[in-house]
Amino acid sequence: MTSPAPQVNRLRPRRSCLAVPGSNPRFLEKAQGLPADQVFLDLEDACAPLAKPEARHTVVKFLNEGDWTGKTRVVRVNDWTTEWTYRDVVTVVEGAGQNLDCIMLPKVQDAQQIVALDLLLTQIEKTMGFEVGRIGIEAQIENARGLNNVNEIAEASQRVETIIFGPADFMASINMKSLVVGEQPPGYPADAYHYILMKILMAARANDLQAIDGPYLQIRNVDGYREVAQRAAALGFDGKWVLHPGQVEASNEIFSPSQEDYDHAELILDAYEYYTSEAGGKKGSAMLGDEMIDEASRKMALVIAGKGRAAGMKRTSKFEIPEA
Repeated sequence: MTSPAPQVNRLRPRRSCLAVPGSNPRFLEKAQGLPADQVFLDLEDACAPLAKPEARHTVVKFLNEGDWTGKTRVVRVNDWTTEWTYRDVVTVVEGAGQNLDCIMLPKVQDAQQIVALDLLLTQIEKTMGFEVGRIGIEAQIENARGLNNVNEIAEASQRVETIIFGPADFMASINMKSLVVGEQPPGYPADAYHYILMKILMAARANDLQAIDGPYLQIRNVDGYREVAQRAAALGFDGKWVLHPGQVEASNEIFSPSQEDYDHAELILDAYEYYTSEAGGKKGSAMLGDEMIDEASRKMALVIAGKGRAAGMKRTSKFEIPEA
């Protein structure tokens, strides 16, 4: 680990992660009013090479002057193989570090690239008098080498908050036979992304990080977006990128528990707390209606309840202590 760990909530809500071109003031203005959990101001693929230097200053202006209340504020810089990365980080963090939550690093291939970003952030924080270690890192996996090294990447710094799947570049890197990002390639009857997603998810969970699915480029095909998002949500991913306002609502819904599941999870937690107490008989397991609950049930319920609370859901039922 290369930096101290201040008290930072690394597990922020990220059901919907909205991509916004850092060079487009109109889009940056509109993004502030959309109900996305996270907004990342993009200096990489969404900015033409000639627009990148000016886009850095545009991003700083909007981070400092915009109203991003309730949103995780992220900037995606260019990857370390380019000539833009260090200046992206220095300009953005020196200019708006107090109004920035994370830096997203694309095309991460090994742990050393995370360490390098961590060290650069630490130098800037010390120079500027910012709290050292507060700004997080989001690591984007976009090729075979990055996936092979994903466990080491996840462990590389205490700043790392999320591991993100970047499907477009990944598909190109392994010569996948498809031009529709996120869709299944023709001729393969199973889920071509299952191994990739599960490997990212395991690396994230082993290090108490979040796992985020990448974009779905057919932005007007909301049904297609829902299908791909539901696959990631079913596995246990915490959220997905959104490229268009029309995808935000779908992502927030899919990566939140249903009201029924949220209520049930809260009931399990209340019931388990009661039955393991002195008043409840100090039981290791008990019945909640027709369901037996125990410590494993509590752990599962904590996940669902945590997602519901993060989404701002309200309970519609409460646990009633059984009559003697």
